[in-house]
Amino acid sequence: MASLMDMVKELRERTGAGMGDCKKALAENNNDIEKAIDYLREKGLAAAAKKAGRIAAEGLCDVLVSADGKTGVVVEVNCETDFAAKGERFVEFVKNVSAQALNSTAADLEPFMGEVWAADKSWTVTEAVSQIISTVGENINIRRFERFNKDTKGTFCTYIHGGGKIAVLVDIDAEQATDAVLEAGKNVCLQIAAMLPKFVSRDEVSDEFKEKELAILTAAAQNENKESENPKPEKVLENIVKGRMNKYLNEICLMDQEYVKDNELTVQKYLDAVSKETGFKVAVKRFICFERGEGIERKQENFAEEVAKATGN
Repeated sequence: MASLMDMVKELRERTGAGMGDCKKALAENNNDIEKAIDYLREKGLAAAAKKAGRIAAEGLCDVLVSADGKTGVVVEVNCETDFAAKGERFVEFVKNVSAQALNSTAADLEPFMGEVWAADKSWTVTEAVSQIISTVGENINIRRFERFNKDTKGTFCTYIHGGGKIAVLVDIDAEQATDAVLEAGKNVCLQIAAMLPKFVSRDEVSDEFKEKELAILTAAAQNENKESENPKPEKVLENIVKGRMNKYLNEICLMDQEYVKDNELTVQKYLDAVSKETGFKVAVKRFICFERGEGIERKQENFAEEVAKATGN
């Protein structure tokens, strides 16, 4: 079990709040980090709430589509250092993981790790990981994969950003894969990598998700109002919360986001224009976006401790 200081450190990194506020948040929430994050947001103390759960780790994300275009997969494989992540053997291993996941029937990691390793059938996937660990000399972990199987019209579009920092797979729903459709798919991939939406549209956002976020925004607004020299009436507060909720949904829903290539448009309006140009509807059915190290805490070395160990002090 993590120590209190470890939890305080993680909470500070995930919210940007001060140490004292993090300690109090944990104390008020029985050391539950997720509840402490909500508490800090309600109090207006989470200075970097958007960074929550996105602490860096090394490794690569990759995306691969089958030759027939009917299957697409995104994977993330982690290692300890950026140096290893750029190494030829690690890069090759990640490519093999992508090929394995693309052709796998496993729905999650546990059965996947027990499969025969396609790149060398004398090993399982687990044994292949052990082999690459011994070769590279670092701890290596196949962290996750997600796969789409296409059973309708349309096409998969992909994008890898920063040499594997972010990998995106988009399922574009369209009657034909024309040049205009492929260009639109590429642009949507770039949008997702830049803005990291959580949902395609508001239709995908559950009532439970909206209720939780609304409760946090309401509590935050009420706390601000208590500390204000000019408190606002309850009706005004309700409108403020509604506005903030709408702004938040615009940020996390792809179709509502400001289009990065033309801030006069939303992504939905951009796709409407493409649909008009092609003569048939062009839409985003679904997407996968993996960001390397999302939710993983990078190991922090204590230089003073290392020096002390080295000198025997």
